[in-house]
Amino acid sequence: MDFLSITKKSEIPESGMKPFNVYDKDILIIGQYGNYFAIDRICSHKGGDLSKGDLEKNIITCPRHGSKFDIRTGKSISGPRIGFIKLKTKDIKTYELKTKGDQILVKVKNT
Repeated sequence: MDFLSITKKSEIPESGMKPFNVYDKDILIIGQYGNYFAIDRICSHKGGDLSKGDLEKNIITCPRHGSKFDIRTGKSISGPRIGFIKLKTKDIKTYELKTKGDQILVKVKNT
């Protein structure tokens, strides 16, 4: 498993995100406060596209049912809320990331 150059820092907006597909894995690269994070792009609850969700500080909210995840750890902060029912959801995967100059490199296993 090697680090792959995925994109340039200049292509990720500050407090923004950009989706990528690497080895058939949907990955979301997020820029936040000069730091970069790589997480699964698909929500663990019902497959919502997190790249279309809301990003506030270190929390991303799924646009489908409102599940919230910490972009630094992938931990589920709160599950979806459907009416008065609040459900649990699983954590999402994070990927090891490093920068080299303007390049963003992510450690992704080719399966």
